[in-house]
Amino acid sequence: MAMSPRSSGQEFPSDPEGGAPPALCRDCGSVFSFHSSIVRCARCGGGRIVGHPELLSLTIAHVDCDAFYASVEKRDRPELATRPVIVGGGTRGVVSTACYVARLSGVRSAMPMFKALKACPDAVVIRPDFSKYVAASRQIRTLMERLTPMVQPLSIDEAVLDLAGTQALHGAPPAAVLARFALEVERCVGVTVSIGLAPNRLLAKIAVERNKPRGFAVIGAVEAAALLAPESVRLLPGVGPALARKLEGQGITRLGQLQALSEREALRRLGEDGPALARRARGEDVRAVDPTRETKSISAETTFDRDLTRIEDLERHLWRLAEKLGRRLREAEFAAAGVVLKLKTADFALRTRTQRLATPTVLPDRLFAAARTLLAREATGAAFRLIGIGASALVPRAEADRGDLADPDTPRLAAAQTAIDTLRARFGEGVVTRGRGLPGPR
Repeated sequence: MAMSPRSSGQEFPSDPEGGAPPALCRDCGSVFSFHSSIVRCARCGGGRIVGHPELLSLTIAHVDCDAFYASVEKRDRPELATRPVIVGGGTRGVVSTACYVARLSGVRSAMPMFKALKACPDAVVIRPDFSKYVAASRQIRTLMERLTPMVQPLSIDEAVLDLAGTQALHGAPPAAVLARFALEVERCVGVTVSIGLAPNRLLAKIAVERNKPRGFAVIGAVEAAALLAPESVRLLPGVGPALARKLEGQGITRLGQLQALSEREALRRLGEDGPALARRARGEDVRAVDPTRETKSISAETTFDRDLTRIEDLERHLWRLAEKLGRRLREAEFAAAGVVLKLKTADFALRTRTQRLATPTVLPDRLFAAARTLLAREATGAAFRLIGIGASALVPRAEADRGDLADPDTPRLAAAQTAIDTLRARFGEGVVTRGRGLPGPR
């Protein structure tokens, strides 16, 4: 039978051998044996207590910042602490992040802004300031790397950590170290994080979503299959709407039904990915935390204030995005071996087109030229509300823009771009503006 403390958001599974499970105070990091009479920590009086039979043996953690962009904005504007805040574009844009107050009204990430404002008309809308978010993300990353070198970033606001073998270093089990880390993030960065602790990456990801915001949830190996069995197949990371519909079309709506499939039956019914899907439904995951995992993509996009049809207007926006993409590539020490063009029509239909480059590049001129060719094939009278450009097939920057005797222009362009970057770093982004990015006649 599970034990549930009066002041915690998580239930405490009982020890299968009948003993008291270990418990953790999230307010001071103390570890002790849990008893049903315990309401507050004897050391600090805190009431955020987490207990679990496997608490002290689990080492894989998924860390996710809570409503990250909105949290950074509230940190910098304390008067917004209790207000619904949406970070995103103008009335024609989409929601990048909504704080938890706004989410109570039904606002969600990627929701069109007009729908978000209809659901939450009193929301404060703030345009994204990515320089602030990147700075906060780097602070949090530094704090993570003090815990373990095994940190695999997944995005600007989440990462997975492997703390195996760190107990001697920190003088405490990973659970206690993570609780102290969460408090340090709040104190030093001014935002909150949620943590999922488990025996593998899949379960840690599922755990982190169970108790947000400011959560700390634990899923153990022993309980995993039984805990997942009654859940919808849509709970499983990687099961999107299309796969969910395919499963539901075969009468598979719960993870327990996937768990029951043998390897042979899963292969027959679901194809090559079927056996792996059944294993994941049981909570099995052999992926290691890999600090060297490469970034999958780098991109930039914008939503227009009004629909655009003229290729000249679209190209001006595309050029500015090519400059932004080039800067992001250079900052990340990557280069693009290919370009992706993204367009969204007035009726929200998405078009993506790709082109391989002859040689990798970080230069806006080369990125723009490739995307411009793709754009010319699409801009034939349709109205578009969004345009974006991305790098595909990322390679190390050292492989980019080398030039040779047959290509004397590339070194010159690279030198010019370096000079522009130097000027902008010293005097600001607006100190150098290329003509093709300026507004034209309407």
